[in-house]
Amino acid sequence: MRWLDTAFAKPKPAKPKPAKPKPAKPKNIKNGAQLPKMPNTPTHWPHAPLHQLAESGTFMVTAGTYQKEHFFTTSEKLKALHDGLLRYASKYAWRLEAWAVFSNHYHFVGHSPEESEDASSLSRFLSHFHSRCAAWLNQIDESPERKVWHNFFETRLTHHRSYLARLNYVHQNAVHHGLVKVANQYLWCSARWFEREASNAQIRTIYGVKTDSVNVADEFEPVLEQ
Repeated sequence: MRWLDTAFAKPKPAKPKPAKPKPAKPKNIKNGAQLPKMPNTPTHWPHAPLHQLAESGTFMVTAGTYQKEHFFTTSEKLKALHDGLLRYASKYAWRLEAWAVFSNHYHFVGHSPEESEDASSLSRFLSHFHSRCAAWLNQIDESPERKVWHNFFETRLTHHRSYLARLNYVHQNAVHHGLVKVANQYLWCSARWFEREASNAQIRTIYGVKTDSVNVADEFEPVLEQ
């Protein structure tokens, strides 16, 4: 069963064996209830970086948790958020070129679907992703009906230099927040993927673009449990 169809959902029970097996010991038990397992499928990495604006629209998107609460502080929750973002982006045909997820927000730079004349699918993409993510997280934390996500902000990028600056800003965002010293050391962002897939010339170009003048809503101060 693909993770896309069961992301942030409780797994189906295994089919009974014909023989009389010994009852399996339940896993992830808390207060007598069996919790859903963490998603455990390969990360759906995008194709190689495009590094050019798309005719259908290229956007930088920032989404924050409700009241900037730190809901995603563990490596397991960050991995689920990271992998879920990539999979739902793929599901809605959004091509991401840079992304970073944190305890209370995330950013990405992505291209809207090639076959679409606009970016109207962005709201559907994020609404679907956020609702499934919140339901999964609230079941794990035993906090039903808790509001997890607040809103998202998008900026359409129309100038190539501005686009390159935001790619670098997102790749380096974990460094900006003081979580790591080198971007590729942070597991839940695009820096390592970018350095693996891009040419040396592309890496030097993107990482050489200054980000001082980039105007991004980024007053979140994320945390990371060690």
